[in-house]
Amino acid sequence: MTIVKNSRVLITGAASGIGRLLALRLAESGGRLVLWDIDREGLDQAQAELAAAGYEAETYACDLTQRHEIASVAAQTLSDGGAIDILINNAGIVSGRSLLDLSDAEIEQTFEVNTLALFWTVRAFLPSMLEQDRGHVVTIASAASLAGAPKLTDYSASKFAALGFDESLRLELRQRDCKVTTTIVCPYYIDTGMFDGVRTRFSWLLPILKPEYVVGRIIGAIEKNRRRLIMPRFMYTSWLTRLLPVAWYDVLMDFFGVTHSMDEFHGGGD
Repeated sequence: MTIVKNSRVLITGAASGIGRLLALRLAESGGRLVLWDIDREGLDQAQAELAAAGYEAETYACDLTQRHEIASVAAQTLSDGGAIDILINNAGIVSGRSLLDLSDAEIEQTFEVNTLALFWTVRAFLPSMLEQDRGHVVTIASAASLAGAPKLTDYSASKFAALGFDESLRLELRQRDCKVTTTIVCPYYIDTGMFDGVRTRFSWLLPILKPEYVVGRIIGAIEKNRRRLIMPRFMYTSWLTRLLPVAWYDVLMDFFGVTHSMDEFHGGGD
């Protein structure tokens, strides 16, 4: 089990959405919070909200598209408070446009935040975890890492990469026979504002998830050292559908509404 109480917990993308709610719930569980986000004002608001509830948090403004800035802020974080016990790579962005409508810069930014930042943060904090032979690395991916959809070419590809990152890291750590744990989280669309306008055809199978529910499941997965958390459970069938001929798979995606889930998307902010 991973004990949250008195653990130093770093959350990226902590100024809003799931990251901000995770911070509050982990503070209630006794975690010592370290919050990263590019949004300095949002971080200050999150810190004030926590303070009003009687909790403290260290905050650091960090642009996850800048590798050298991540390294610098990580070094300051370690210097200020010591090793990170639980690293939650939560930050993510979505463009929500068709491939030919995306700019080169938007595609690069998606991968810098959703994928490459995973490498830089883990490379910064994993050594101290290995040194103390304990720690937990949590990667917030997406159901889009299990099944693609129109208008998600960059986002889905970046999250497929996040899934592969977690799997390879898990096996590397297992090979080391160390006590550092990894957890991959793959939720369907979450009602935070990031995916405003998305729709689902069968809400009893593929519901738009409530943030409070998602955060509760994530914390439970961390505490129980679950290696994989997929929400809702119906998404586990995505692996079985890969065994079907591609034409059949595409028909199923149409039937369950996945193909048209982004048709009315107008979100993009968490």
